[in-house]
Formats: sequence, structure tokens, C-alpha cells
Amino acid sequence: MELPIPYSRQWIDEEDIEAVVSALRSDFLTTGPQVEAYEEAFAASCGARYAVAVSSGTAALHLACLAVGISPGSEAITSPITFVATANAPVYCGGTPVFADVCPDTVNIDPEQVQARITPRTRAILPVHFAGHACDMPVLRSIAERHGLTVIEDACHALGAETPEGGRAGDCRYSDLTVFSTHPVKTIATGEGGVITTNCPSLNDRLRRLRTHGITREIEHMTRHDGPWFYQMLELGYNYRITDIQCALGRSQLRRLSTFLARRREIATRYTTAFADLPQLQLPTERPGHRSAWHLYVIRLRGTDPTARRRLFERLRAVGLGVNVHYIPVYWHPFYRERFGYAVGLCPEAERYYREAVTLPLYPSMTDAQVDCVIQRVREAVMEVTSLLSDAPAAA
Repeated sequence: MELPIPYSRQWIDEEDIEAVVSALRSDFLTTGPQVEAYEEAFAASCGARYAVAVSSGTAALHLACLAVGISPGSEAITSPITFVATANAPVYCGGTPVFADVCPDTVNIDPEQVQARITPRTRAILPVHFAGHACDMPVLRSIAERHGLTVIEDACHALGAETPEGGRAGDCRYSDLTVFSTHPVKTIATGEGGVITTNCPSLNDRLRRLRTHGITREIEHMTRHDGPWFYQMLELGYNYRITDIQCALGRSQLRRLSTFLARRREIATRYTTAFADLPQLQLPTERPGHRSAWHLYVIRLRGTDPTARRRLFERLRAVGLGVNVHYIPVYWHPFYRERFGYAVGLCPEAERYYREAVTLPLYPSMTDAQVDCVIQRVREAVMEVTSLLSDAPAAA
């Protein structure tokens, strides 16, 4: 068995390769028919009316914030337990990210904390479906409607996640926009890439303009029309287009989405069963009615010793497991502390989670032997680390 076992990786098969080769042999390498076909397939997989494919998940977040009007002087409430791109997107638009603490079980944003952070400057709520478990979207939508806010779901972890209401992440029944990533560690891969879903025709139109420099060729949107060659730039946009090569891969990957999800769920179930008797660990959970996409499987090492998580992490790396930590609270980063004045202590539950968390390997192409290896080595490492801590002399 090859070591180390990474925390995640893409799964590319021969059909994926053939799809990419076919795109390379076609007349279009970009802005061609594969893009539209991929968008249609993606929207259908989520149950949304529209999908707009772009060059990265970060680009998707940025365009979503632009499209709903986040601008200088406005605020957007989001989770501190996320990759920095979620919080960076409002900053790109001149806005300010405001961090609300997380729930201790799902590590998703706590609706009560969101409510407490709303000010007259709040423009949007950006909930993050952490690790693939959907947030409490009906409650968040109700809060948004009471205050006239827009909702942008960060579902970069959650393609395929299901909710108690019978929906899927990305159907936008409780949001204006939903953002996905198709980075290689995510549920499906396009190399780099992102997708925005929506049910709103005007947002769909604006997103398509913004990803192509703010340009339109639609006569009804122009101030004049000189001929069939003519186009106008209506607003400042970006080159956030995605290629046909990537979209051909994405379409091929989407055909295996149910397979990917089933294997992720199978591995997560095996982990939960295998570690259930270890009181030293807090394991991830699914709330009733939810089906997580299990982008991540994060264990938490209980206790107050500040060295415990690091010892466990280093021990697991030493025995060939490519464990990781998701995530450092965003507002701890120097940029956010210096630019916005955020300080340690802002979100106590998020900080408690961060000090305890270790992400284990989980990806669809993991073999049963690799899963067995992870289970065995995690159990051994947990016992070793906690034994060392219990044997340590008490502080004077």
C-alpha cells in the first residue's frame, strides 16, 4: 500500500480522459458548447434553474458578491471556519466581512449569532456548508427576509448534500445564489473551477456579463447597435471564464456524482463506527434529515492541553497519513487583524473547534485497505498521545 495517504485527491478515470481528449480535438477550447452543456447538467444535478461556470470557486464567490450589490460600506456575515476565499470575496467588493460563531455539532454558522451581528450596514449572509453538511437554511432565510438581506450559500464542500426539506445544496430554494468549487479535492474536479447556481433570471444574466469583462451582445441591453459585430461593456467585469476542456471533464465527472457521494458516505460511516468507542474524540455528526456530502471528516481531540492536537497531528503525519486542519479562524490571519481590527476571542466556539480539529483522509478512490490503515493508525495515535498526556506531571 502506497504511503502517505493524502487527506483528499481527485478520481480521474478513462472516460474522463477521453472526454478531455475529445474537447482538445474539437473546434473550441474555450467559450464553446461544452460550457453550456456543463452548466445545464450542473443546474439539473442541483435542482436549480441556472448554473454559471467560472474559473474558480473564488471567482464564483467574488461574482456572487458583486451581483447582489456588496460594495464599500456594506457588510456580509459569514463563518470564521472556512477557507479565506469566503471572507475575501466581500473585501474584493469593498465590503466588510463580519464573523458569526459556529454551532458546536456541525461547525456551521449559528443562526442566533447571525441575528446578533446584523447592523444597518449588513447586505448579505454567506453561510458555509462546512465539511458537506448543509446549514439551517430555512432559519437563515427567515432572518434574511426579516432584514431585507440577500443570501449566498458557500456550498464548495457540499455538492450533493441533502436537507430535511427534501432539497439539495444548490437548489437555491432558501438563497439567492449558491457557490461551488470544482478544485481537485472537492466532490467533482475540473482542475480549477467554480459554479454559481440561481433561480433568478436577472442574477443569471448579470453573472454571465461579469465573468466576461461586463460585456454584452444582447441588443436589448445596449445603448446603440452598429451591426452584428457590435458589443458593449456595460460595467466593469472580469475574465473569469472557464474552458471547454475543463467543462468536458466536469460533465464526465458529474456522471459519477452519485458514485462519489456513496463512497464518501460509506467511508464516513466506517470511521464513525470504528472510533465510536474512543471517548477522547468528538466525532462529526449529521443532524436528523440531513445527508452530508462528506467533503471532510474532522475528528476533535477532547481536552484542555494545548499541545494535544499538535502531538496527534504530527504523530499521524509521521506514520504516513496526510492529515490536515480545516480551518484556522479567518479573523486570526494578519490581514484581517490589521485591516479590520479583529482579535482572538471573537468567536469562542470556532476557536475551541480549531484547537481540537484534525481532518482525516477521505476521498472516493480510497481503497478498503487504506481506510483500514487510517482507522488502525488513528486509534493507535490517539491512545499514544492521550497516554502521554495522562502520564505528564501536573503543573505546579
